[in-house]
Amino acid sequence: MKSEAMSPLQQPFVSVVTPVYNGEAFLAECIESVLKQTYENYEYIIVNNCSTDRTLQIALEYAKKDSRIRVHNNERFVPVIANHNIAFNLISSKAKYCKVVSADDFIFPDCIKRMVELAEANLSVGLVGSYQLSGDRVRWQGFRYPQAVMSGVELCRMIFLGGEETSQFGSAFGFGSPTSLLYRADFLRRNSEFYPNESPHSDTSACFTVLRNSDFGFVYEVLSFERIHPGTQSYASTQINRFLSANLNDVICYGPFYLNKQELAQQLAATLKAYHRFLAVNYFCSSREKTFWDYHKERLAELGYPLKRFALLKAAVITVLEESVNPGLALGKLRSRLFSRPLRDRFG
Repeated sequence: MKSEAMSPLQQPFVSVVTPVYNGEAFLAECIESVLKQTYENYEYIIVNNCSTDRTLQIALEYAKKDSRIRVHNNERFVPVIANHNIAFNLISSKAKYCKVVSADDFIFPDCIKRMVELAEANLSVGLVGSYQLSGDRVRWQGFRYPQAVMSGVELCRMIFLGGEETSQFGSAFGFGSPTSLLYRADFLRRNSEFYPNESPHSDTSACFTVLRNSDFGFVYEVLSFERIHPGTQSYASTQINRFLSANLNDVICYGPFYLNKQELAQQLAATLKAYHRFLAVNYFCSSREKTFWDYHKERLAELGYPLKRFALLKAAVITVLEESVNPGLALGKLRSRLFSRPLRDRFG
């Protein structure tokens, strides 16, 4: 049985934020989706990061028409994560929840309403997720309907350790993207940098932080749309696979809160093995530019695991041996190149 809808006066105040840089192509659609929400008690903060296109003009035009919109224009350009943290620090002191809507994305009319309803009915929940249409597929599968609230600790353990859900749904299982999540604002106020590191996937790190002391809620509805195109951070991350270094960082920083010593050691070893294997295949089987190797070399060094030539050679040999019974095209290429040319120091 559904609860009665809250009147605007009863609705908790929500701060909606859109950090944006050169978002001219899709910003109007994003803003329109926020203004079409069936939920009424909110403010909308657009943070322009020194855009060189019509982003600021578009934002200001909408702000003139709707008093709920506030436009902040950065004095200087900052990295993408820093721009998100600026947005979080601008939310109203009376906000109970914060909703990110990325400038390339949009939300469906009932998005805020459904997410706030779940959070209000479950005060232990610090994060609320939902299904998201990403291009032409639905993401964030794996949650078990109709369970709407999950232990934050158990969910984080599941994401670190894998299991039935993670193996079945792979990268489609997880906390969600910023546009598919709702944050309880109290957690944002605990630190001036809610997204705790410079990785483009720092939003995941923030989830690991919040769920140490709260539960996770999930709405089984498609409430947002994620646009996939070459200009997005997700696309850029996929091109050079930033996800591997982000995963390693999260294991190092947050694994100790959710895993025992044996589990942590096993997960760290497995994460490094997967990382080295990815790099070995790329070394022997593709022609990657210097920027690719510079990125991974620097990230591994920052995380305390400098990349060595021996690690690539070892990963290549192990990959060939483990999958020699059923080699694919890439592995066949890896095997032939591994034993037919010297290991040059392309990354050192």
